[in-house]
Formats: sequence, structure tokens, C-alpha cells
Amino acid sequence: MYKVAVLGDRESIYGFVAIGLETFQLDNAEDGADRLKMLIEERYAVIYITEKLHEQLEELIESYNELPLPVIIQIPGLSGNTGKGMLSLKKTVIRAVGSDVTLEKE
Repeated sequence: MYKVAVLGDRESIYGFVAIGLETFQLDNAEDGADRLKMLIEERYAVIYITEKLHEQLEELIESYNELPLPVIIQIPGLSGNTGKGMLSLKKTVIRAVGSDVTLEKE
């Protein structure tokens, strides 16, 4: 069975425990890099990561983009939504489907 993890600061991720996801509280980018590598080695299928932590680990995450798994998805943190998560998801869909399939509001 595939596993799902959530990485980020405590305040941003603690609610995900209630829906059964494994959460990993990280206090700095170094811990985040180590944990991300471990989760990839353990074959997690989906890894949600706060936008702030994603920004700090962007180079490492880019190195895993060609792998079929895991899917690494940015989520807003406690500090708010920067829009980077939606942009990243849109790019992933374009890469998977071959074109932009989103509907733009007019």
C-alpha cells in the first residue's frame, strides 16, 4: 500500500493527523532534506510539503522530478498561500497530460 506524508512546521501540518496522514514536523531545511530523502527511499507515493519548506529544498526536489513517485505537492503553510503550490501543480499536470487542461475564468 502506498503511503502519504506531510512535511512542514507543526502549526501548518498538525491537522493532517486527523485524516490519517503521517506528519513530520521539521524545524529547518537540513532536517527537511534528510527527511525527504528518507521518505523517497521508503517509497512514499505522495508527499505534501509546505510552500516555505519547498522553497528551502527546491533544488533537492527538482532532482526528483523525473521519478514516477513520489508526487511532491506544495501546500500553504500557516503564513498563508503564495500561489506557488497551484503553479507547481499546474506544471505537473501539463507535463503529465501534454497540455494545459485548466479552465480559465473569463
